[in-house]
Amino acid sequence: MPDLSHLDSLTLRAMLEWQMELGATEAIGDAPVDRYAEVPRKAEVAVPAVVAEPVGEVDCVAEARVAVRGAQSLAELAAAQAAFEHCEIRKGARNFVFSDGNPGARVMVIGEAPGRDEDIEGRPFVGRAGQLLDRMFAAIGLGRGGEDAAKSLYITNVLPWRPPGNRTPEPAEIAMMLPFLERHVALADPEVIVLMGNTPCSAALGRMGILKLRGQWVSAFGKPAMPMTHPAYLLRNPEAKREAWADLLAVQARLRSGA
Repeated sequence: MPDLSHLDSLTLRAMLEWQMELGATEAIGDAPVDRYAEVPRKAEVAVPAVVAEPVGEVDCVAEARVAVRGAQSLAELAAAQAAFEHCEIRKGARNFVFSDGNPGARVMVIGEAPGRDEDIEGRPFVGRAGQLLDRMFAAIGLGRGGEDAAKSLYITNVLPWRPPGNRTPEPAEIAMMLPFLERHVALADPEVIVLMGNTPCSAALGRMGILKLRGQWVSAFGKPAMPMTHPAYLLRNPEAKREAWADLLAVQARLRSGA
């Protein structure tokens, strides 16, 4: 290529425009270029893939078992359960609902979970269903407010927090609360357990179908237990109160016999 360094910018621009008028579209180097030759590819550098280490899932049931080990009293158990952070429904609940009644009672009632009224008051079975429950057990001489253990009730739920929208507790939620419930029964040490509805039966027996289970003595947590239809079901189906009364009489007879 000739040396053009001695030319001024105007001359260089005029020469370029003249070449463009002749049809030149690109600059041409000194050496010929074979447009059909294969262009060698650049060597590929292997970049090691970044693999994210999997985050281990928390075994909530195992964590619950660890949490209850040190609980030697109901107060310690309540504190351990209230501090348990792995149950998501606790975030939407207003209150932690542990129990009500006389912890030394001969009869322990296990329900499903707090509802709206229970979440507000922080006590189990205080709404319409709870009022019916009180009347039902009063008919056989038992109540949650009595100091006499022989005439008292002790009441709790499988879940201590209200599920969103009062929905049925999920199997995973029941499973992670089961160690707390087992320890609760062991510390309260009742003579008889009443399983109020499907969720307590699922937790304690691994079975559901309360209409088939009710009225039959079973074993739950090493104690004699009577499955009964939930008072909320009785409010919707008053005709079922006759069967509930028969179940209450069976509980009364068991207590009287001391068996």
